[in-house]
Amino acid sequence: MTRWHALLLTCACAAAFAPTPPPRAPRQTKVYFFDKLAESIKGATDLLSGKSRMTEANTKGALRDIRRALLDADVSKVVVDDLVERVTKNALGGEVTEGVDPSQQFVKIVYDELKRAMGGDDEALMSGGEGEQSVRAELEYREDGKPTVVLLCGLQGAGKTTAAAKLALRLQQEEGRKPLLVAADVYRPAAVEQLKLLGEQVGVPVYAEDFEPGQGNAVAIAERGLKEAQARDDVDVVVVDTAGRQVIEADLMRELRDVRQVTQPDETLLVLDAMTGQAAAGVAKQFDDAVPLTGAVLTKLDGDARGGAALSVRAVCGRPIKYVGVGERVQDLEPFFPARMASRILGMGDVVSLVEKAERLQSKDDAASQMERIVAGKATFDDFLEQTKMMASMGNLQNVAKMMPGMGGLDAGKLSEAEARIKIQESLIMSMTPAERRDPDLVIRSKSALSRQRRIARGAGRDADASRRFVSEFQQMRTMMQKMAAGQNPNAPPGPEDGPALNRAARRTKKKKSKKKKLTAGFG
Repeated sequence: MTRWHALLLTCACAAAFAPTPPPRAPRQTKVYFFDKLAESIKGATDLLSGKSRMTEANTKGALRDIRRALLDADVSKVVVDDLVERVTKNALGGEVTEGVDPSQQFVKIVYDELKRAMGGDDEALMSGGEGEQSVRAELEYREDGKPTVVLLCGLQGAGKTTAAAKLALRLQQEEGRKPLLVAADVYRPAAVEQLKLLGEQVGVPVYAEDFEPGQGNAVAIAERGLKEAQARDDVDVVVVDTAGRQVIEADLMRELRDVRQVTQPDETLLVLDAMTGQAAAGVAKQFDDAVPLTGAVLTKLDGDARGGAALSVRAVCGRPIKYVGVGERVQDLEPFFPARMASRILGMGDVVSLVEKAERLQSKDDAASQMERIVAGKATFDDFLEQTKMMASMGNLQNVAKMMPGMGGLDAGKLSEAEARIKIQESLIMSMTPAERRDPDLVIRSKSALSRQRRIARGAGRDADASRRFVSEFQQMRTMMQKMAAGQNPNAPPGPEDGPALNRAARRTKKKKSKKKKLTAGFG
């Protein structure tokens, strides 16, 4: 058992005990790129369920649906045609694995081709740890003692300034680097001030100059910013933020080439809005022709139903995606792993990324002792609070669920209701004393349990029913988590041993007390 298992159990239980949302009038909801694409591809692969083998006849419908799903997601038509052709060839002409369901084999073929389209098989571009899930395109750092220079470029509105700050934070926190941000966007009003504020927020120094709007010299600022970095001992990476531009603007593209000339960047990254659609591949190609790119940063991947740039950029211009923006918070920038992305597109979750996030938030010793308590049926209110806070730091309950195998399809409305209920539960736990959080029995079955529950409810600004309801749900969740951790069906009816004693140790204690009473009873 590992720390992600505890997250899985908490997530599953929170969803299970959330009330079913009441019917409501239809409203416009945000449909995420992966949700829609995963749903469409799953529907396509389900067409092969129950078939004895893959044939041209029974794969035709699945391939047609996959093509439509990819085009609807704004994946480049060239990429779609190539991917579908390769899937067809491998499905009909590849080796048949005995004992493997055709639908599962088809999913594996689609997974391999999605991964390949995003660069997962390109050994010249990719590196990383053991296993395909750890393969990614990393930044190239200088080894001669001079600062590594990362130049960001892209269209207007792609999110370059925010991406610059997010990248600097990640390099500092996750890779142990010492970054400096350079504000070289001299056209957009307040661009310099925005970068200063973001730099202060993430704790990264910013090189900026004062000038009248439209009067700054981006080339000179970038050059002086680099000299500033070279003169400092506390800087080993320079991230240069440039102005957004349209590829048809010859003057601005010329300026970008001049900035590149004076900074001689080790990395030139195109910041690309994932919602750009099919045009993304063309934009990447044009920027690559103007200033040879080394990779891309894909922003707003948590956006609406279109996000095909994730599958198009590398295939069209041959440059790998190195980072993806997955939220609005400054820490919501992740390395891009083709294999993990393929898993998420197919609705298979992304356990590796989940584990990595959990490892940054909780020590191994704490995770092990917490899991021991869950397995023994002795999870505390503190354990529950720690898990909910960990989920919150990862975004929200829906984001965590999507990264867990088999949980990506949980009802979004129910998860939203669960999240609201968790907020109430957190307020009740925070109203408890430290002793009560460590020992739930004080609130559950001690002589003063009811008065404690009333006090806790008052402290949280809730009625007494809310406190009693949470205590009841907590006991059920604790039992459910124990069963799930032991590999049992949490929905199985309770056996004769599932009484007030919630675990084996407690049942033994109960038996001992019963024997003791029998021995001491009588005429003494």
